[in-house]
Amino acid sequence: MSLTCRSLMETVAACFGWRRAYGDTAQVDALLAEQSEAAYNAAADHTALATAKNTNALHVQPGVLDARSRILAHVLYLEGVLAGARNRGLPSEVIEHLEDAVDHGHELTVLLADAVRSTTAAHTHSSS
Repeated sequence: MSLTCRSLMETVAACFGWRRAYGDTAQVDALLAEQSEAAYNAAADHTALATAKNTNALHVQPGVLDARSRILAHVLYLEGVLAGARNRGLPSEVIEHLEDAVDHGHELTVLLADAVRSTTAAHTHSSS
């Protein structure tokens, strides 16, 4: 099944509060590979569009703010997943990986906030 079809089915299922879990590592690896392939295929388009649009530091700012907002929302969701995993006594390996992901996500939001601030500073310096 294609990633697009699977994504559509999972989106519809999510509307009803359903999520699919994969019990087989091969299925998970295949899904992860499909996600990566789709993201990397889209990256070339993003690069071309960003090169055309981002003519100064302020043009970069909205996209970085948007990415930070979405990442922060996902990290906070993962914090809830982590809390649930701890409360249910899930295996320590699962908890450790979730902790790493949450910590990394928070670090990423800090880096993105710094990037946003730098767009303002760069604009201020170029306007002077």
